[in-house]
Amino acid sequence: MPSLDQLRVGQRARIQSLSGIDTLLQRLMEMGLLEGEEIEVLAIAPLGDPVEIRVRDYRLSLRRREAASIAVSLLEQADSEAQP
Repeated sequence: MPSLDQLRVGQRARIQSLSGIDTLLQRLMEMGLLEGEEIEVLAIAPLGDPVEIRVRDYRLSLRRREAASIAVSLLEQADSEAQP
């Protein structure tokens, strides 16, 4: 299963699990990164850090090491377009 830091710009995925230390997990969940949420990679900085994603209706920038702690499953383009 890929992690969020392995996705390319424009790819959409669903969060499967979060791993890491408790304080990081709590912070990520407070920002809306919960299991089952759909995300989209909007941009990656030229040097690869940070990664900008869309979760729900807002944009969020994560460090690459934070993104690596989020396991995702890729969504097919048709699946992500069908959801509101």
